[in-house]
Parts: sequence; structure tokens; C-alpha cells
Amino acid sequence: RDERGFTEASVKQSYYLVKRFLQWYGAFKRDLADVQVSDVDTYLSRGSEQGWCRITMNNVATGLKAFFRYCAQRQWTRPHLADAIQGPRVYALEGLPTGPDWSDVRRLFGSLDAKNPTDVRDRPILMLMAIYGLRVSEVAKLRLEHLDWEHERLHVPRAKRRETQVYPLLPSVRHALIRYLQKVRRRPCVHREVFLTLMPPFGPISTTGLYHVAAHRLRSLGVRTAHHGPHSLRHVCAAR
Repeated sequence: RDERGFTEASVKQSYYLVKRFLQWYGAFKRDLADVQVSDVDTYLSRGSEQGWCRITMNNVATGLKAFFRYCAQRQWTRPHLADAIQGPRVYALEGLPTGPDWSDVRRLFGSLDAKNPTDVRDRPILMLMAIYGLRVSEVAKLRLEHLDWEHERLHVPRAKRRETQVYPLLPSVRHALIRYLQKVRRRPCVHREVFLTLMPPFGPISTTGLYHVAAHRLRSLGVRTAHHGPHSLRHVCAAR
């Protein structure tokens, strides 16, 4: 986080990948100092048999290389173990397109009920993902002070660039936000995050909750796409 500039999400992902490997390796009752590259190869092969795609396997290999590089610095493992770990080759843009078509997004917005509180809240969430291409973490951390109504601007603290970017607040998005804030968002509230849960205890909606906002609706509409989560809507934004 401090030296490489990784986001919290990247740190948590790496932690999770390394933890799963150590849980698997721990079942053999061997010391960490005895880890060999053949153990990592076996683990990756096991993952491939369980359906891991090459991108997942490459992510696991990259995470383990970083971990064992640190272990070598602390003299916990062999000095050159990390250098011997090889993941599968991943080609740039090989998975495109991975998102739905814009016509599917139009159907998504058309399926929302203007009288349903959940739909009223989810409309601006989905707009920020599909029209602005915001990451799920950026939507979750959006705060009331980031909405500049006077100048019709949207201030977005970007997760990876570590800076705030300013966008025009489109009329359709502004209307959806105002309707949610006036009709649905609980007031008064101590939380400054824009999007809150609709069930007590009322608080900021989590990234997991935002994932289900997109995934559940795309699946219920029968949208055919490789991925149904919020990231697929970023692809829609980029493609459009």
C-alpha cells in the first residue's frame, strides 16, 4: 500500500490468494522453509483442474512471487524460490469484450420501477457504473460533498490514480440522484456516503452489496455476458 501504491482492494486480494495457498500447504504438515517450486506448480495445476482461468492462475502466481520474495528477504524460505514461480502467459485484451451490449443496459434501466425504493436507489448507482465507468469502490465511497449541485459537477476520488477527477453531472444522473436523496435516503443521517442500505442498521452500502445490485439485475434480465458484476458495466462504458 505504502511502497507500491496498491489499493486496499488489491492488498486484500493478494492477502486472500496467499492465505488460500498457505491453508493448502499447511495440510502437509511441513515447514514453510521446505516449500519448493514444485509445490506451487502442484497448487496451480490443482486450481486449473478446479476451473481456474489463466488470468486467475496468473494472479495467484504473481501474488505468491511477491510473498516468497518477502519471505526470502526475511530468510524464511529459499532465496530464489520466487524467481522460479511461473504463471501462464496472459495476452493483452484477449478477453474483450466481456461486458453486455448497450441495448442490454437500456433494458436494465427500463426495468427499474420509479415507485420502488430499491429501484430508485439503484438507478443512480447503475448510471455511475455504466455512464461514468466508476469502479464499485468509487461508488461506495462517493460522499455528499462530492456532489457539486451549484456548478453541476461530480467530484470522484479515483481509487487507483489517488486523485480527484471532476466530471459534468449529466441531467439524467442529477435527476436520479435528487430523486433518491429526497424520496429514499434516510434523513437525518450521520453517514456522509451517498448510498446507504435500506434496512436497519442503516449505513453505507458495501462493495459486496453494490456487486449484487448489478449482478442480480443483469442475470434476472437474462443478459448473456462473461461477467455480470459491476466491472462489466465499466466495459460497457468503455465500448460505448
